[in-house]
Amino acid sequence: MAKLHFLYSVMNAGKTTHLLQVRYNYIENGGHVLLFTSLIDDRFGIGQVRSRIGIEADAIPLKSTDDIGALVAAEHAQRPVTAVLIDEVQFMTADQARQLAWIVDELNVPVMAYGLKNNVYGTLFSEAIAVIMALADDFQEIKQLCHCGRKATMILKYDRNGEAVRSGEVIEIGGEGRYVSVCRSHWTKGDIGPAARQLLTATAAE
Repeated sequence: MAKLHFLYSVMNAGKTTHLLQVRYNYIENGGHVLLFTSLIDDRFGIGQVRSRIGIEADAIPLKSTDDIGALVAAEHAQRPVTAVLIDEVQFMTADQARQLAWIVDELNVPVMAYGLKNNVYGTLFSEAIAVIMALADDFQEIKQLCHCGRKATMILKYDRNGEAVRSGEVIEIGGEGRYVSVCRSHWTKGDIGPAARQLLTATAAE
């Protein structure tokens, strides 16, 4: 029986690496996999999914008006789809998140949706994440560590001075040097940790 899986984490925890490994495993065993990503996530080019360690794959870029269910159903009618993989599901719409459940229930195709659960302000990232949290059959946390060694559960945004940013837009594509994953305690304190501070110092000296 197919399931809707939600695989979530903070930033830089290896979500995309995990997704691309799952994709590879399906394909290696003869599976037909559809990989989707958001059109707005163009860090590596539109329709490109790339991990921090350098592995990458082409993906179908989605606009907010696209019906994922219809796209998968059309492909499934031509050639049975083994699995649907979603990168950066937090950028999808609430309707698109519901369409993922439809794919599972009506087409009996498993869906694995990867994304950030929380935003930098300590709430669920988007309406899509709220829907996924309500509808998913299975949850898997991909863990990351805070600079103190505890599990990182929050994302801290900071400015060029290393001060925590507590207001502004939630979505800002590309976050290297602006975000750090931390535990709740250090998120509350706004403590970005020694590695992030050292990076700021080195950048300022260039």
